[in-house]
Amino acid sequence: MISTSILNVTSYTGLELLRLLSQHPTFNVTSVTARSAAGKTMTEVFPQVHGSAFASLSITEEPEQTELAFVCLPHTAAAESAVKLLQRGTKVVDLSADFRLRDAGQYSTWYRHTHPAPALLETAIYGLCERYRSRIEGASLIANPGCYATTAILALIPALASGIIGSDIIIDAKSGASGAGRTPTQGTHYTEINEDVSAYSVTGHRHLPEITQELEAAAREAGNSLANGLRITFIPHMMPMTRGILATCYADVKRDTPHPISTTAEARALYEEFYANEPFIRIVDSPPHTKWTYGSNLCLIYPMVDTRTGRLLVIACLDNLVKGAAGQALQNANLLFGLPETTGLPLMALYP
Repeated sequence: MISTSILNVTSYTGLELLRLLSQHPTFNVTSVTARSAAGKTMTEVFPQVHGSAFASLSITEEPEQTELAFVCLPHTAAAESAVKLLQRGTKVVDLSADFRLRDAGQYSTWYRHTHPAPALLETAIYGLCERYRSRIEGASLIANPGCYATTAILALIPALASGIIGSDIIIDAKSGASGAGRTPTQGTHYTEINEDVSAYSVTGHRHLPEITQELEAAAREAGNSLANGLRITFIPHMMPMTRGILATCYADVKRDTPHPISTTAEARALYEEFYANEPFIRIVDSPPHTKWTYGSNLCLIYPMVDTRTGRLLVIACLDNLVKGAAGQALQNANLLFGLPETTGLPLMALYP
């Protein structure tokens, strides 16, 4: 058994990790933290864990020594905790944004703080298993990708790696309210979001530099001339639902390439080949619904060519708390410790 801690277990991602780890045969949660609930047992804070192995687990302010730690703290605080954990020899999967961007200067622009541990950006591995599997296996610090970023990157990497689309990309994404975290705000209050859909961060969402960084890196590795010139418009929307992200991505199909595509069948074949060996990617026959991924670690992708406009449309969806956060973190941890990547991760969604 591998001793495991969860920092900030009272967050949505922290509790989702606990749910997934309750079925894991190797990771044994021995330490959970949350300053607001320190001194209480898990059952006192979350009655739904009654009867589980975690029911009597005491919540503390600081984590005990463990082999693995999942850090679910806000940015800045997460980096400070990660530094201490790494000094102990603990492997860290960080679910904040603190180690996702390779350029420390971008944190002052997008997160309005000076990065507290910029040297670690050189060694942190971006935890998108479908891209960096071999690097993750030998790492000590994993930067778990953002939920919007995961959806958009998985939707567009095959097209950019194959050089079939132009530089102008539009990502229209919609998310459930849990993506905003557990701390209540006016924008996530039930009476504010019920019967309502709204766009937000229209001048620039924090996941945009992450999306740009990874899509340009994928294009660069493939020798795509667009590697440093993508023009990405990313607009997120809040939906009156608890979980789920659905991203519809648009890009012009290039005709001056060695292997241009002109039909949906060709686009589908390209995507199926690209993701042929990925356990958590499914190329589907019709536009997916967020409910098809509810509670699972799957990302569903539907590529099509709009022959009237000459555009590639890629619709992707996932559960923002599983494949977009806790599930992906567990997928990373499995790789860190040489376990089968799918261990403890659900493939089948909850329904209804």
